[in-house]
Amino acid sequence: QVQLVEFGGGLVQPGGSLKLSCAASGSTFNIYSMGWYRQVAEKQRELVAAIDSVGGINYADPVKGRFTISRDDAKNMVYLQMNSLKFEDTGVYYCNVKTLATFQWTDYWGQGTQVTVSS
Repeated sequence: QVQLVEFGGGLVQPGGSLKLSCAASGSTFNIYSMGWYRQVAEKQRELVAAIDSVGGINYADPVKGRFTISRDDAKNMVYLQMNSLKFEDTGVYYCNVKTLATFQWTDYWGQGTQVTVSS
């Protein structure tokens, strides 16, 4: 089992910046990828950015050039630096970890943190 706790959401004006952090604990030795998803209202949760254990990074097209994901494996942390925020970046951001053990993938989720971009 992996437990995830997110930090750093809040209210920000368009053009502003926020940094999200996520701390993983528990069976972290099986973590393969760490990432962030966003959910708006009742819509499906969508990938924002993810980084795997060998440094491969994937960004959703709308955030490329504005968001930066990073991870610190020594601290079992993943971060999302969000710059030049737009109204459409508003949503609940969930930290995600994917583990691989005995050929089985498992997803773990944080509790979510609200990001609101508003003037």
